[in-house]
Amino acid sequence: MLFKRIVVLLVFVFPILAKANFILLPMDETTQQNHLKAYGITYWCLDKKFKASWLLNYRGGSFLLPDSPEIRKECQIRGVSFEVLSDSQAQTILDEISSPSQNMETVVLEKAPKIAVYTPKGKQPWDDAVTLVLTYAEIPFTPIYDEEVLTDQLLLYDWLHLHHEDFTGQYGKFYGAYRTAPWYIEQKKDAEALAKKLGYNKVSEEKGAVAKKIRDFVIGGGFMFAMCSATDSFDIALAADGVDICEPMFDGDPSEPNYQSKIDYTKSFAFKNYTLERKPERYEFSDIDMTEKRKIPMEKDYFTLMEFSAKWDVIPSMLCQNHTQLVKGFMGQTTSFERELVKSNVLVLGECQLNGEARYIHGQVGKGFFTFYGGHDPEDYQHRVGDEPTVLDLHPNSPGYRLILNNILFPAARKKKQKT
Repeated sequence: MLFKRIVVLLVFVFPILAKANFILLPMDETTQQNHLKAYGITYWCLDKKFKASWLLNYRGGSFLLPDSPEIRKECQIRGVSFEVLSDSQAQTILDEISSPSQNMETVVLEKAPKIAVYTPKGKQPWDDAVTLVLTYAEIPFTPIYDEEVLTDQLLLYDWLHLHHEDFTGQYGKFYGAYRTAPWYIEQKKDAEALAKKLGYNKVSEEKGAVAKKIRDFVIGGGFMFAMCSATDSFDIALAADGVDICEPMFDGDPSEPNYQSKIDYTKSFAFKNYTLERKPERYEFSDIDMTEKRKIPMEKDYFTLMEFSAKWDVIPSMLCQNHTQLVKGFMGQTTSFERELVKSNVLVLGECQLNGEARYIHGQVGKGFFTFYGGHDPEDYQHRVGDEPTVLDLHPNSPGYRLILNNILFPAARKKKQKT
């Protein structure tokens, strides 16, 4: 009788003792079947007010979530690999991470950041890599454009993305190849109409005002992530504030004499001492970009992520989380950055070791942060106008796209002061 009571007691108690308390989303190369959607699960948990932690350098930058049927079901629906952990198993992992001998750290993720994407109305999600991967990972975002920026609606968001944009008023420097193309003519017409509607005489003046609003957003504590030509054109627009650098085919009047000498590099976020490209038919803004100078064959085009101390340099460590340190290169209007033209207070997070170019950089301005990522689409080596969109179902473990999503979660983290 006593034995029977003990057996009955164990039947009820053992499930309680064995009950899982955590879910681990492993982010290593061999275990996770969909790295990109794992970020979406983590964002979804934050949005649902679940607690979450980012385990820096533990199995590729894994995520630790509370166990719940709701989260398990969401992982199964989205095809994200997960492991169920007991409280003691989770504590063992956290103890390992906290050891001074391990280059790892646990970062608490506090809230789902509100995301804005700067994009003209009518653009499709596949027109830039960030909207493509946000849509694929099921992370919500709000498209905004010049009207919203100029009426201070950036204050509603934590994170802003810029992609293939031109803040200098030169219409993307497409003049040489596409000035007779119907889409170019239409876009130029639309940009001029919008500038006039917003009270500006020139597109360059209107775009310059937008760039300064974005600058103020960052200085005030916002986070900006830019790719491709948005990186250097944004910086140039800030440095050329009040200087006419546009030729007549762009704004109807000549550029300012000797405008190069009037560029104020102290107003730029990331770059210094660059020389602007004067020829309107050249598909370049300046010598910041390495596209025409790099001469690297596609089969050798990779860049290496820098290694930082996870316990001391938490921010760059977060931004470099990946299941590999070697990332396949990809091109864009702005593919990469001339290392000598990157300001000394800007961190290089990824570099091509064949020529020393910077591919992925990060810095702080005021209370906020920015990250610049060269290239157009991490899984389309040489994207051209009119090319078919990338199908991310074919690249669910893309290291290049993971870097974008690191930046998405970065504003969610409880941050520590950077040491180096």
